[in-house]
Amino acid sequence: MSSLQPVRGTHDLLPEDTRRHRFVEETAFGVVRRYGYGEIVTPIFEFTEVFSRTLGETSDVVTKEMYTFADRSGDSLTLRPEGTAGVARAFISGGLSQNLPLKLFYRGPMFRHERPQKGRLRQFHQVGVELLGVEGPQADIEVVSMAWRMLQALGLGDKVQLEINTLGDAESRVAYRDALVAYLTPYKDKLSEDSRARLDKNPMRVLDSKDEGDKAIVAAAPLIQDALTPAAQEFFAQVTSGLTALGVPFVVNPKLVRGLDYYCHTAFEFTTTALGAQGTVLAGGRYDGLIGQMGGPATPGIGWAAGIERLSMLVENAPETERPVAIIPMGD
Repeated sequence: MSSLQPVRGTHDLLPEDTRRHRFVEETAFGVVRRYGYGEIVTPIFEFTEVFSRTLGETSDVVTKEMYTFADRSGDSLTLRPEGTAGVARAFISGGLSQNLPLKLFYRGPMFRHERPQKGRLRQFHQVGVELLGVEGPQADIEVVSMAWRMLQALGLGDKVQLEINTLGDAESRVAYRDALVAYLTPYKDKLSEDSRARLDKNPMRVLDSKDEGDKAIVAAAPLIQDALTPAAQEFFAQVTSGLTALGVPFVVNPKLVRGLDYYCHTAFEFTTTALGAQGTVLAGGRYDGLIGQMGGPATPGIGWAAGIERLSMLVENAPETERPVAIIPMGD
Protein backbone atom coordinates (compact mmCIF):
# COMPACT_ATOMS: atom_id res chain seq x y z
CA MET A 1 0.00 0.00 0.00
CA SER A 2 1.43 3.36 -0.99
CA SER A 3 -0.19 4.94 2.07
CA LEU A 4 2.16 2.88 4.26
CA GLN A 5 5.20 4.58 2.74
CA PRO A 6 6.50 7.96 3.93
CA VAL A 7 5.17 10.87 1.89
CA ARG A 8 7.55 11.72 -0.97
CA GLY A 9 10.30 13.99 0.30
CA THR A 10 10.00 12.85 3.91
CA HIS A 11 11.70 10.03 5.75
CA ASP A 12 11.61 8.14 9.01
CA LEU A 13 14.46 8.54 11.46
CA LEU A 14 15.00 4.93 12.46
CA PRO A 15 17.13 4.20 15.54
CA GLU A 16 20.50 4.35 13.74
CA ASP A 17 19.47 7.50 11.88
CA THR A 18 18.25 9.07 15.10
CA ARG A 19 21.56 8.32 16.81
CA ARG A 20 23.51 10.19 14.15
CA HIS A 21 20.91 12.96 14.05
CA ARG A 22 21.13 13.51 17.81
CA PHE A 23 24.93 13.39 17.72
CA VAL A 24 25.01 16.23 15.18
CA GLU A 25 22.41 18.21 17.09
CA GLU A 26 23.98 17.83 20.53
CA THR A 27 27.51 18.47 19.23
CA ALA A 28 26.30 21.69 17.63
CA PHE A 29 24.55 22.77 20.81
CA GLY A 30 27.60 21.97 22.91
CA VAL A 31 29.67 24.37 20.81
CA VAL A 32 27.17 27.23 20.61
CA ARG A 33 26.39 27.06 24.32
CA ARG A 34 30.06 27.70 25.04
CA TYR A 35 29.65 30.94 23.11
CA GLY A 36 26.73 31.94 25.34
CA TYR A 37 23.80 31.12 23.06
CA GLY A 38 20.44 30.17 24.59
CA GLU A 39 17.72 28.10 22.96
CA ILE A 40 14.55 29.58 21.47
CA VAL A 41 11.60 27.48 20.26
CA THR A 42 9.16 28.93 17.73
CA PRO A 43 6.05 27.34 16.13
CA ILE A 44 6.49 25.21 13.04
CA PHE A 45 3.86 27.32 11.28
CA GLU A 46 3.39 31.08 11.11
CA PHE A 47 1.09 33.52 9.38
CA THR A 48 2.15 33.44 5.73
CA GLU A 49 2.97 37.15 5.85
CA VAL A 50 5.90 36.45 8.18
CA PHE A 51 7.68 34.70 5.31
CA SER A 52 6.30 36.51 2.26
CA ARG A 53 7.34 39.90 3.66
CA THR A 54 10.82 38.83 4.71
CA LEU A 55 12.10 36.19 2.29
CA GLY A 56 11.38 38.28 -0.79
CA GLU A 57 8.45 37.90 -3.15
CA THR A 58 10.76 36.83 -5.99
CA SER A 59 12.63 34.19 -4.00
CA ASP A 60 12.19 30.55 -4.99
CA VAL A 61 11.08 29.78 -1.43
CA VAL A 62 8.09 32.13 -1.63
CA THR A 63 7.14 31.58 -5.28
CA LYS A 64 7.59 27.81 -5.51
CA GLU A 65 8.43 26.03 -2.28
CA MET A 66 6.23 27.09 0.65
CA TYR A 67 3.57 24.81 2.12
CA THR A 68 0.74 27.31 2.57
CA PHE A 69 -2.83 26.59 3.62
CA ALA A 70 -5.92 28.30 5.01
CA ASP A 71 -7.06 27.20 8.44
CA ARG A 72 -10.71 26.94 9.47
CA SER A 73 -10.73 30.61 10.43
CA GLY A 74 -9.61 31.57 6.94
CA ASP A 75 -6.13 32.67 8.02
CA SER A 76 -3.29 31.94 5.60
CA LEU A 77 -0.64 29.89 7.40
CA THR A 78 2.67 28.47 6.20
CA LEU A 79 4.87 25.67 7.50
CA ARG A 80 8.20 27.31 8.19
CA PRO A 81 10.67 26.96 5.30
CA GLU A 82 13.54 28.39 7.39
CA GLY A 83 14.20 29.57 10.93
CA THR A 84 15.35 33.19 10.86
CA ALA A 85 12.02 34.85 10.02
CA GLY A 86 10.26 33.06 12.88
CA VAL A 87 12.98 34.02 15.34
CA ALA A 88 12.76 37.64 14.17
CA ARG A 89 8.97 37.56 14.62
CA ALA A 90 9.40 36.15 18.15
CA PHE A 91 11.98 38.86 18.91
CA ILE A 92 9.42 41.53 18.00
CA SER A 93 6.32 39.99 19.58
CA GLY A 94 8.25 38.97 22.70
CA GLY A 95 9.61 42.46 23.29
CA LEU A 96 13.21 41.27 23.38
CA SER A 97 14.77 44.49 22.10
CA GLN A 98 15.65 45.47 25.68
CA ASN A 99 17.88 42.39 26.04
CA LEU A 100 20.50 43.20 23.42
CA PRO A 101 22.90 41.82 22.45
CA LEU A 102 20.95 38.59 22.20
CA LYS A 103 22.39 35.19 21.29
CA LEU A 104 19.88 32.52 20.26
CA PHE A 105 19.97 29.01 18.82
CA TYR A 106 17.15 26.86 17.49
CA ARG A 107 16.48 23.42 16.08
CA GLY A 108 13.63 21.62 14.40
CA PRO A 109 11.94 20.61 11.16
CA MET A 110 11.59 22.91 8.16
CA PHE A 111 9.40 22.36 5.09
CA ARG A 112 9.96 23.16 1.42
CA HIS A 113 8.23 21.71 -1.64
CA GLU A 114 11.43 20.90 -3.51
CA ARG A 115 12.32 18.10 -5.89
CA PRO A 116 13.49 15.31 -3.56
CA GLN A 117 16.95 13.88 -4.13
CA LYS A 118 19.96 12.85 -2.09
CA GLY A 119 20.47 15.46 0.60
CA ARG A 120 17.31 17.39 -0.34
CA LEU A 121 14.02 16.65 1.40
CA ARG A 122 10.64 18.33 1.74
CA GLN A 123 10.75 17.94 5.51
CA PHE A 124 14.27 18.44 6.80
CA HIS A 125 15.88 19.44 10.07
CA GLN A 126 18.12 22.37 10.88
CA VAL A 127 20.12 23.79 13.74
CA GLY A 128 20.74 27.51 13.58
CA VAL A 129 21.97 30.54 15.48
CA GLU A 130 21.11 34.23 15.47
CA LEU A 131 23.20 37.03 17.04
CA LEU A 132 21.09 40.18 17.35
CA GLY A 133 22.08 43.71 18.28
CA VAL A 134 25.75 43.87 17.24
CA GLU A 135 26.43 45.90 14.10
CA GLY A 136 30.22 45.63 13.96
CA PRO A 137 32.26 43.00 12.12
CA GLN A 138 33.20 41.29 15.39
CA ALA A 139 29.76 39.65 15.31
CA ASP A 140 30.40 38.25 11.84
CA ILE A 141 33.77 36.91 12.95
CA GLU A 142 32.23 35.21 15.98
CA VAL A 143 29.34 33.63 14.10
CA VAL A 144 31.43 32.32 11.19
CA SER A 145 34.25 31.03 13.39
CA MET A 146 31.70 29.36 15.68
CA ALA A 147 30.30 27.49 12.68
CA TRP A 148 33.82 26.36 11.81
CA ARG A 149 34.43 25.13 15.38
CA MET A 150 31.16 23.22 15.29
CA LEU A 151 32.09 21.48 12.04
CA GLN A 152 35.50 20.65 13.48
CA ALA A 153 33.83 19.14 16.55
CA LEU A 154 31.86 16.89 14.20
CA GLY A 155 35.10 15.74 12.59
CA LEU A 156 34.31 17.47 9.30
CA GLY A 157 37.09 20.04 9.17
CA ASP A 158 38.77 18.33 6.22
CA LYS A 159 35.49 17.68 4.36
CA VAL A 160 34.16 21.21 4.06
CA GLN A 161 35.28 24.51 2.59
CA LEU A 162 34.21 27.97 3.74
CA GLU A 163 33.24 30.34 0.93
CA ILE A 164 32.62 33.95 1.90
CA ASN A 165 31.58 37.15 0.16
CA THR A 166 30.22 40.59 0.92
CA LEU A 167 26.91 41.92 -0.33
CA GLY A 168 27.93 45.42 0.74
CA ASP A 169 25.95 48.11 2.52
CA ALA A 170 22.79 49.76 1.20
CA GLU A 171 24.69 52.34 -0.88
CA SER A 172 26.88 49.64 -2.41
CA ARG A 173 23.90 47.53 -3.38
CA VAL A 174 22.13 50.45 -5.07
CA ALA A 175 25.21 51.13 -7.20
CA TYR A 176 25.65 47.43 -7.94
CA ARG A 177 22.00 47.00 -8.83
CA ASP A 178 22.32 49.75 -11.45
CA ALA A 179 25.46 48.17 -12.91
CA LEU A 180 23.93 44.72 -12.95
CA VAL A 181 20.70 45.88 -14.60
CA ALA A 182 22.71 47.72 -17.25
CA TYR A 183 24.64 44.52 -17.99
CA LEU A 184 21.67 42.12 -17.95
CA THR A 185 19.07 44.19 -19.81
CA PRO A 186 20.47 43.44 -23.31
CA TYR A 187 20.16 39.72 -22.46
CA LYS A 188 16.63 39.97 -21.05
CA ASP A 189 15.01 37.93 -23.82
CA LYS A 190 17.57 35.15 -23.29
CA LEU A 191 17.10 34.91 -19.53
CA SER A 192 14.85 32.29 -17.95
CA GLU A 193 11.33 33.33 -17.00
CA ASP A 194 12.27 33.43 -13.31
CA SER A 195 15.31 35.62 -13.96
CA ARG A 196 13.33 38.04 -16.11
CA ALA A 197 11.00 38.59 -13.15
CA ARG A 198 13.95 39.01 -10.81
CA LEU A 199 15.62 41.50 -13.12
CA ASP A 200 12.85 43.99 -12.39
CA LYS A 201 12.50 43.34 -8.65
CA ASN A 202 15.80 41.99 -7.32
CA PRO A 203 18.46 41.62 -10.03
CA MET A 204 21.07 40.22 -7.61
CA ARG A 205 18.96 37.07 -7.45
CA VAL A 206 19.73 36.43 -11.13
CA LEU A 207 23.28 35.62 -10.01
CA ASP A 208 21.84 32.76 -7.95
CA SER A 209 19.99 31.17 -10.87
CA LYS A 210 20.43 27.45 -11.45
CA ASP A 211 19.42 27.74 -15.12
CA GLU A 212 22.35 26.85 -17.37
CA GLY A 213 21.56 29.62 -19.83
CA ASP A 214 21.44 32.17 -17.03
CA LYS A 215 24.74 30.89 -15.67
CA ALA A 216 26.42 31.49 -19.02
CA ILE A 217 25.09 35.05 -19.14
CA VAL A 218 26.09 36.02 -15.59
CA ALA A 219 29.57 34.51 -15.95
CA ALA A 220 30.83 37.86 -17.24
CA ALA A 221 28.56 40.05 -15.09
CA PRO A 222 30.11 42.86 -13.02
CA LEU A 223 31.10 41.96 -9.46
CA ILE A 224 29.79 43.70 -6.37
CA GLN A 225 33.38 44.28 -5.22
CA ASP A 226 33.59 46.98 -7.90
CA ALA A 227 30.64 48.85 -6.34
CA LEU A 228 31.59 48.67 -2.65
CA THR A 229 31.78 51.89 -0.68
CA PRO A 230 34.96 52.45 1.37
CA ALA A 231 32.98 51.64 4.52
CA ALA A 232 31.76 48.32 3.07
CA GLN A 233 35.28 47.45 1.91
CA GLU A 234 36.63 48.12 5.40
CA PHE A 235 33.87 46.05 7.03
CA PHE A 236 34.66 43.02 4.87
CA ALA A 237 38.41 43.49 5.33
CA GLN A 238 37.95 43.35 9.10
CA VAL A 239 35.85 40.18 8.81
CA THR A 240 38.40 38.35 6.66
CA SER A 241 41.39 39.50 8.72
CA GLY A 242 39.61 38.42 11.91
CA LEU A 243 38.93 34.95 10.52
CA THR A 244 42.55 34.66 9.39
CA ALA A 245 43.76 35.64 12.86
CA LEU A 246 41.60 32.86 14.35
CA GLY A 247 42.97 30.28 11.92
CA VAL A 248 39.69 29.80 10.05
CA PRO A 249 40.47 28.83 6.42
CA PHE A 250 38.29 30.35 3.71
CA VAL A 251 38.13 31.37 0.07
CA VAL A 252 36.47 34.55 -1.18
CA ASN A 253 33.79 33.72 -3.74
CA PRO A 254 32.82 37.04 -5.39
CA LYS A 255 29.73 35.47 -6.98
CA LEU A 256 28.27 34.06 -3.78
CA VAL A 257 24.86 35.52 -3.01
CA ARG A 258 22.32 34.24 -0.54
CA GLY A 259 19.00 32.97 -1.85
CA LEU A 260 16.91 35.10 0.51
CA ASP A 261 16.39 38.81 0.11
CA TYR A 262 17.15 40.04 3.63
CA TYR A 263 20.95 39.68 3.57
CA CYS A 264 23.59 42.45 3.54
CA HIS A 265 27.35 42.61 4.13
CA THR A 266 28.76 39.16 4.98
CA ALA A 267 27.38 36.07 3.22
CA PHE A 268 28.97 32.65 3.64
CA GLU A 269 28.55 28.94 2.98
CA PHE A 270 30.33 25.79 4.06
CA THR A 271 30.31 23.39 1.13
CA THR A 272 31.42 19.83 0.46
CA THR A 273 32.07 17.75 -2.64
CA ALA A 274 30.97 14.56 -0.88
CA LEU A 275 27.21 15.02 -1.39
CA GLY A 276 27.00 15.64 -5.11
CA ALA A 277 24.85 18.57 -6.20
CA GLN A 278 23.60 19.28 -2.68
CA GLY A 279 26.97 20.56 -1.53
CA THR A 280 25.97 23.27 0.96
CA VAL A 281 25.83 21.99 4.55
CA LEU A 282 25.74 25.31 6.42
CA ALA A 283 24.98 28.82 5.23
CA GLY A 284 24.20 32.23 6.58
CA GLY A 285 24.88 35.93 6.57
CA ARG A 286 24.09 39.36 7.95
CA TYR A 287 20.57 40.80 7.82
CA ASP A 288 20.59 44.27 9.39
CA GLY A 289 17.31 45.40 7.81
CA LEU A 290 15.14 42.35 8.49
CA ILE A 291 13.60 43.17 11.86
CA GLY A 292 12.89 46.77 10.91
CA GLN A 293 11.30 45.53 7.67
CA MET A 294 8.98 43.35 9.77
CA GLY A 295 7.82 46.33 11.83
CA GLY A 296 10.16 45.98 14.78
CA PRO A 297 12.91 48.29 16.00
CA ALA A 298 15.92 48.55 13.69
CA THR A 299 18.18 45.75 14.93
CA PRO A 300 21.31 44.37 13.26
CA GLY A 301 21.63 40.61 13.07
CA ILE A 302 23.70 37.78 11.69
CA GLY A 303 23.19 34.03 11.79
CA TRP A 304 23.48 30.67 10.08
CA ALA A 305 21.58 27.42 9.67
CA ALA A 306 22.95 23.92 9.12
CA GLY A 307 21.17 20.92 7.65
CA ILE A 308 21.22 18.03 10.10
CA GLU A 309 20.49 15.37 7.48
CA ARG A 310 23.37 16.51 5.27
CA LEU A 311 25.78 16.71 8.19
CA SER A 312 24.66 13.26 9.37
CA MET A 313 25.56 11.85 5.95
CA LEU A 314 29.12 13.16 6.39
CA VAL A 315 29.69 12.12 10.00
CA GLU A 316 31.63 8.87 10.19
CA ASN A 317 32.02 8.12 13.87
CA ALA A 318 28.89 8.95 15.83
CA PRO A 319 29.18 7.35 19.29
CA GLU A 320 27.43 4.04 19.72
CA THR A 321 24.32 4.04 21.87
CA GLU A 322 24.86 2.15 25.09
CA ARG A 323 22.71 -0.95 25.22
CA PRO A 324 21.02 -1.40 28.60
CA VAL A 325 21.81 -4.60 30.44
CA ALA A 326 19.17 -6.13 32.67
CA ILE A 327 20.20 -8.48 35.48
CA ILE A 328 17.36 -10.78 36.43
CA PRO A 329 17.81 -12.65 39.71
CA MET A 330 16.84 -16.30 39.48
CA GLY A 331 15.64 -18.43 42.34
CA ASP A 332 17.20 -21.73 43.38
